Amino acid sequence: MSERPRVLISGPFFPIKQALLSPLDICAQRLINQHLSKQRLERASDVVRLFGAVQAQEYAAAKWGIAQRTREATDAAVEKEMTDGAILRTHILRPTWHFVAPQDIRWMQALTAPRVRAMLASYDRKLELDKEVLRRSRSVLTKALRDGKQLTRSELRDQLTKGRIRADGTQRLAHLMMHAELDGLICSGGRRGKHFTYSLLEERVPPAKDLQRDEALSELILRFFTTRGPATIHDFAWWSGLAKADATRGLQATANKLQSTII
Repeated sequence: MSERPRVLISGPFFPIKQALLSPLDICAQRLINQHLSKQRLERASDVVRLFGAVQAQEYAAAKWGIAQRTREATDAAVEKEMTDGAILRTHILRPTWHFVAPQDIRWMQALTAPRVRAMLASYDRKLELDKEVLRRSRSVLTKALRDGKQLTRSELRDQLTKGRIRADGTQRLAHLMMHAELDGLICSGGRRGKHFTYSLLEERVPPAKDLQRDEALSELILRFFTTRGPATIHDFAWWSGLAKADATRGLQATANKLQSTII
């Protein structure tokens, strides 16, 4: 049985040609769009901004990945941008860590957080994390981080415990922190030695333009396909964590800014 036809989508700067249908041609074009073969960027933060979000579960490997797309970024240079807040590391798009630009974190979180919360719902029930517990935890975290404080996860666990919020076990604490990220309350602070810290987002990230949902969806679509294409709408739905219906609507709204072909 032959495979069903697939629609490959890419950005406007490297349009897909009908002749470029082999796996090797697709890989070559992806290397260009991902800034791995040429047109490298100046700073690591430029990479994160262009790509929208870069998975960063494995921190050292993620730093290396964005540095490879720059002209000559060093580990120290990437770390400095993390410390300065030019690059943030948070749970966004899916329940995993990503690098994201401060200009993008609010609208991207607003767009994708509802789906992430839905993914967490069954685990939250097992961990006995209801709306009241999450409300109280937000209050404790706000008080602990106010006035520019940057605290590690273990320090915030102690603060939650003092506030009579059970934060025992890695999963319960992780979910408390993740919900605070999804709510736009906290984001990454600078590293303290080898330890990551958290900050209040409103104190660390300057105000930025709000995007309406459809605007945000279109922007995320463009970021993905101009940096990861040629790719399919299924690839975008998986990467973004959004529903296929949202992905399709966003693609329709940006059709005049992208190139596509059927293989």
